[in-house]
Amino acid sequence: MSILDDFRSKEFLDQITILNEVAGSKDPQTLPGLIDLLKVPVGDTSIDYMVVNALNAVLSQDPERTVRGLSDEHAGFRTLCIRVAGEHRFEQAAPVLASLAENEEDPDRLMEVLTSLAHIGDPATLPTFRKFLNNEDPFIQALCIEALGKLNDLDSIPELKGLVEESEAPERYEVCEITTWKSIEALASIQTDDTLRFLVDKLHHKNPTVRRIITDAMISIGSPVIPLLLEAFETGDDDHKVLAANVLGFIGDKSCADGLVAAFDKGLAETPNVRYALYEALGRVGTMKGIICLVDGLNETEELTLMAVITGLEKHVNPGMVNQLTKMLSAADDQAERLAKAIVNARATRLFDALYESAGAGDMLVDALTESRDQEVLDEFKGLLVEIGGARADEDLARLPDLEESTRKALAADDSRSMCAMHRAILTDLGFEPFIASNGQEAFEFIERGEDFDIILTDMNMPVMDGMELVGKIRNTPGFEDTPIIMVTTESEGSQQSLAEKTGVTTFITKPFKPHDLKTKINDLLA
Repeated sequence: MSILDDFRSKEFLDQITILNEVAGSKDPQTLPGLIDLLKVPVGDTSIDYMVVNALNAVLSQDPERTVRGLSDEHAGFRTLCIRVAGEHRFEQAAPVLASLAENEEDPDRLMEVLTSLAHIGDPATLPTFRKFLNNEDPFIQALCIEALGKLNDLDSIPELKGLVEESEAPERYEVCEITTWKSIEALASIQTDDTLRFLVDKLHHKNPTVRRIITDAMISIGSPVIPLLLEAFETGDDDHKVLAANVLGFIGDKSCADGLVAAFDKGLAETPNVRYALYEALGRVGTMKGIICLVDGLNETEELTLMAVITGLEKHVNPGMVNQLTKMLSAADDQAERLAKAIVNARATRLFDALYESAGAGDMLVDALTESRDQEVLDEFKGLLVEIGGARADEDLARLPDLEESTRKALAADDSRSMCAMHRAILTDLGFEPFIASNGQEAFEFIERGEDFDIILTDMNMPVMDGMELVGKIRNTPGFEDTPIIMVTTESEGSQQSLAEKTGVTTFITKPFKPHDLKTKINDLLA
């Protein structure tokens, strides 16, 4: 006798109780009754849904019946068996599913079968996925690409590389297609020297979203790709060097820093944007060689580059660098002023604390503080001076201003800490209340919370959500159709600016830049 006897005549609550019990017990004796309830539903949506769940639970313990169900005449039961076979990875179902895929013409049912096969992951089904690799449905194509990657199919590498190559065609590069995205992930999963070298070569893909996907893949892969990235830094153009340095910094291995320092010593970081990227990367890694290189960078005169140096050193304060900085600040010359301003704008409180005990260095830092127009920065250093204590600290505290609240708001997004600090200093100098985000998603969350902005600054290449995607979402938000947007970039290709303009960018500035140049752009846009 089955618990499902006379099920249709029972009360609603009793039916729910019975189906919950069946789903929990997974009693095989209930299978015929459940199949009957599936094929001839009771007509109540809630009950019919619970029947499917209970049947799924019971079939999960019965691979043989599930496989037989793959050829059942009832479409609903057949589809359920397809899903159960994949969800529970019934390997014996793979040959039957492969045969179904060969003869299936309906795209939706084909997708169900291939999804189940992909979950099972039987290498014997590789020919099936290869067959549909060029299917006209991009989602079926993407599913096959993903499966081939997980199965490490070496034979599919040329075709996967071809899909990425085709995505840079003039009529296609403006959009990151799902097949491009999945091809990159598949090549990264296969992870041969050939596939990794190809991905490094495509690090500066024409589409910024594709660049972000490749960057994320490189960071995830880690050590195996480091030699190829260092080679790219030595042989690539400036755009490639910048991107390679960024990835090496995020990987964070000691060999990343050693390789970048070696490239620096060879004179391969002569242009400002490459030097900026190199210092940023060295600051993230923090090896002894990298710190020595950063200390040498204290002689840089470009304000943004110097900010990257200070930001990197702030994480790795040691007596040697403090002594060097003390000497340079005590000189009270133009470079000392630049250094003091960078330390304040970078909110390098650890460096400030270590340097303040020297009267000469401390005076330079407090002079820079008095010029700050950022109340948040002032409050942070005021708190530090209170902790330091003493008559001198009290005198310096009395020198620091209290600023009026800003009436204008500006949003800035960049994954570089030093770049965010620079944006903040520039915006507060111009009288804006700054809202700072480390990626496009964080920036857009400010807008979703109802903040309104007079101007927006965004980097082009960022993790999570890049600048292009951010600009597109902003332009599709009511009230932001005409808000001035400045895109900050290291890109030298004209195609990138053209793509950004189509997305809705108002104007551009190339980093590293002088603060005066960005201030001028902002004032011109808001004049």
